[in-house]
Amino acid sequence: MIDLDWLSLAALGATAVLFVGVFLLRRAGASFTLLTVIALAVGIGVGLLFQGHLDYVDVIGTVYVNVITAIVAPLIIVSVLASITSLGSLAKLRTIGLSSVFWLLLTNLIAILLTLGLALATGIGTGAQLDLEGVDGSTLTGLLRPLDEVIVGLFPSNVVGDIGSNNIIGIILFTLLIAVSYLLVADRKPEKVRAFKEVVDATKRVFFKAVGFIIALTPYAVLALVASTTSTAVARLETALSLVGVLVIALVACFVDAYLVNGVLIKLFADLSPLRFFKLITPPQYTAFTTQSSIGTLPLTISTLVRKVGVSEEVAGFTAPIGTTIGMPGCAGIWPTLVAVFTVNALGIEYTVLDYVVLVVLGLLVSLGTAGVPGTAIITATAVLTAVGLPIEVLVLLIPISAVAGTASTMANVTAAATSATIVARRAGALDDEIFAGRRHAPDDDDSDLDDPTDAAPRPLDADAAPAADPTATARLTPVP
Repeated sequence: MIDLDWLSLAALGATAVLFVGVFLLRRAGASFTLLTVIALAVGIGVGLLFQGHLDYVDVIGTVYVNVITAIVAPLIIVSVLASITSLGSLAKLRTIGLSSVFWLLLTNLIAILLTLGLALATGIGTGAQLDLEGVDGSTLTGLLRPLDEVIVGLFPSNVVGDIGSNNIIGIILFTLLIAVSYLLVADRKPEKVRAFKEVVDATKRVFFKAVGFIIALTPYAVLALVASTTSTAVARLETALSLVGVLVIALVACFVDAYLVNGVLIKLFADLSPLRFFKLITPPQYTAFTTQSSIGTLPLTISTLVRKVGVSEEVAGFTAPIGTTIGMPGCAGIWPTLVAVFTVNALGIEYTVLDYVVLVVLGLLVSLGTAGVPGTAIITATAVLTAVGLPIEVLVLLIPISAVAGTASTMANVTAAATSATIVARRAGALDDEIFAGRRHAPDDDDSDLDDPTDAAPRPLDADAAPAADPTATARLTPVP
């Protein structure tokens, strides 16, 4: 006889009713951003009401994450191929590639320094009574690999295996090899590879159509995922309260980094309004917050950058995927740095300026090849603590905190990737200010390679938008010196 959990069934029924409500709001013309925010708020309520009885609701969120993760590898391949083949020259590839890596690493460096300052200023961990006796850290040690294996693992060895395991660096490097080879052949005999370019562009259109269908389900998935996250967080609250200082600083660092730091960067280096920028990227931010997966959020990140922010498909399709494995300020910068300082202060270890410099450098290094999936922060923190000789058993005590802080960390990762892509686009002259300002919609389905799932229904231009421009005029694409 099947043992049914009636409260779990009730939670599933309530979720289904709320799904209907979201669907009706969408049919009424509610914006994608509004639907996502509503789903987030309602999901918290479901998580609190049915705490511990969300097994059936968990299935919905898990299925969504699995589906969207499944399309990530093919999406990266077609995006990077289409982006590079459209650039037309290796010089442009070098410019965009180096610029992307620079800005992604810079956002991580700023996050590390910000966290280090907050942690030292507050003296986090000072006076804490840590009892590490009997704490087994062997499971975390098993997550680490020798440096030579890490370096070898960055390069593709089996393309099918890399795709199956979402080895992002390996996928990107293999795709770069093919794309660069195309550019070299196209430079001398363009007619020989014209068919290849046509196949790439056609494949991209098909994949982005599929991505549009998946992204349209995001508000429903956010509702289910945030309900599960809330239930888990509440269940761990008692343990978390004993380490509330670490959690508070982690959340403060993530939100300050995501909004204040990136806001300043967007204003100074992209010459855009930070408030409007954050309004436009709200859906990928909230999706990252609930899924705790930068990779899983990637399709929505690319779509938002192109359709809402005005970043060219070439830059968005190249920088955003790299941002899921390089930089990662939340998981590779903020959390490892905070844990390290907490450990140093709690155990009364003498740390010199040089020791902290080494800590900063290691934070940058572990961000190279970091996987944008749930649980990454534990792996990066383990690597950093092991490298600087600190006991990793502390991480075992902090696992409940890590699970909660992981939501904000992932949001910070995705925000930094979107910021980097926007700055790269601006400096390369590939940012459409008309789209960003909302004065011009992206082309419709017949003319565009990328559908726009973030609009529930066609809407007129904003009332305060500028008058229609001359139809012969082009959008401003201005590089910043």
